[in-house]
Amino acid sequence: MSVLDWAVLAGTILFIVGYGAWKTRGASDMASFVRGNYSLRWPTIGLSIMATQASAITFLSTPGQGFADGMRFVQFYFGLPLAMIVIAAVFVPIYHELKVHTAYEYLEHRFDVRVRYLGALLFLLQRGLAAGITIYAPAIIMSTILGWPLQATILGVGAVVITYTALGGTTMVSETQKHQMVVMMGGLVVALVLILRRLPAGVTTVGAVRLAGALGHMNVVDFHIDPNTRYTFWSGITGGFFLAMAYFGTDQSQVGRYLSGRSVTESRLGLLFNGLFKVPMQFLILFIGVMVFVFYLFVRPPLFFNAPVLARVAAGPQGRELATLERRYDAAFEAQRAAATAFAAAEGRDRDVAKTKLQSAASDAAVVRVEAKALIERALPGIDTKDADYVFLSFILRYVPSGLVGLLLAAILCASMGSTSSELAALGSTTTVDFFKRLRPRASTPRQDLLASKLLTAAWGAIAVGFACFAGLIDNLIQAVNILGSIFYGTILGLFAVAFFVKRVSGTPVLIAAGVAQATVLMLFFTSDIGFLWYNVIGCGIVVMLSLLLEEILPARRAFR
Repeated sequence: MSVLDWAVLAGTILFIVGYGAWKTRGASDMASFVRGNYSLRWPTIGLSIMATQASAITFLSTPGQGFADGMRFVQFYFGLPLAMIVIAAVFVPIYHELKVHTAYEYLEHRFDVRVRYLGALLFLLQRGLAAGITIYAPAIIMSTILGWPLQATILGVGAVVITYTALGGTTMVSETQKHQMVVMMGGLVVALVLILRRLPAGVTTVGAVRLAGALGHMNVVDFHIDPNTRYTFWSGITGGFFLAMAYFGTDQSQVGRYLSGRSVTESRLGLLFNGLFKVPMQFLILFIGVMVFVFYLFVRPPLFFNAPVLARVAAGPQGRELATLERRYDAAFEAQRAAATAFAAAEGRDRDVAKTKLQSAASDAAVVRVEAKALIERALPGIDTKDADYVFLSFILRYVPSGLVGLLLAAILCASMGSTSSELAALGSTTTVDFFKRLRPRASTPRQDLLASKLLTAAWGAIAVGFACFAGLIDNLIQAVNILGSIFYGTILGLFAVAFFVKRVSGTPVLIAAGVAQATVLMLFFTSDIGFLWYNVIGCGIVVMLSLLLEEILPARRAFR
């Protein structure tokens, strides 16, 4: 990176954090720290909701997902707009009417304190782990690519986020996220323009899409019904709907964003803004990955995108075998480039012939990459050989002009800080409101509550950083976070679904049903190949149906208080 890149990167981050700190100077009590005194307008709410979900994992891993697997991941979000409508219509007015600090307070209003504790505990468990991943994921990739020390990268990002989140609370998070989101979207547009400009002169955007389609990367919609396939229209519109309902309707990291709205209308507009723009944004990010895939049809990509790992193998005993694979890859790539050029120029019936040749050449090149990964695994046992998460950052560092590299890295770090700050604020507020205040033997003062919120936010930040320091890279990062959420979200959504829509069910039946649902989902995760989006449907369905059944067969008893 050049001096200009470092200046752009540091200047962007410092300006956003500094402006947010100045704009939200000081919280006088816990209510203002957690809810921001109901002061936020819908544009800030909408951008903050999007920024909370759009972590650095989104900007590093989603283009890699598009590069490796095409556009089909976008189906994951098909149920989200419908979920935004339901949450805006049902959840928001109830939360505002009760003036709750966290979503889980409502569970005690509706059932009893045991259900509140269970909902809050499930949230803390999954979101606490996810916070570690959102810090670790960009840190390990950026430290590997840029040569930064991993621990220092984790500690640096974590320290900045913990400081401004613990000092400023919800309003600070939302204000900084608004500007972070602008930087992120600007970075995406710049990245797409740069990729399209670097395509060969004879390849238009339409031609690039046609090339991607010929190799199965424009697979936007799949109507096949197969529960073992992760991404289809049906899993997205059903499982994605349930996941979005749980995430945006019951996860405090999101609920906290629109609980701070000036009114029900402001909160609703913020949610609908997210529902309107989230799917196009994810489409754009995946499309960037697909265009990088097309770019590398004409420009030789690395045999393995994690360059330091490849260098270690080259310097070891398997170096000669790796060199042989590199020569084979050179030949396979030249054949692939010639086939791609021929396909781009072909018309009519000739295009079908050219497509077959292109697919064959691309398959040959892919075989060499598979062999290279097997060699790396033999040379470095235990090393991660899934390199899709390194694709986009590798492209930025190799082919983006000086200055713009700093902007795109700032977008990635903004995404990391924005998502992590929301998670830490939610973890701190939930622990304070649902456990500290509820279990404290004597009433606490507003000053004590505020201090507890700040300390617990910082404590969760330290836990997340600690988890990040000892975590290992698992599969594709964007999938890892969503799988983790899906394991718990179905049960949590079931609790709220019964609370909102099944008025005759009491606390004990729903508590037992939630325990059974969570155990069932965990069993499916460890023993079956069912697509993870269906966990949300299964978990929620078990809670609703079993609680109805238990309400009829269990002896009537007074609510536990």
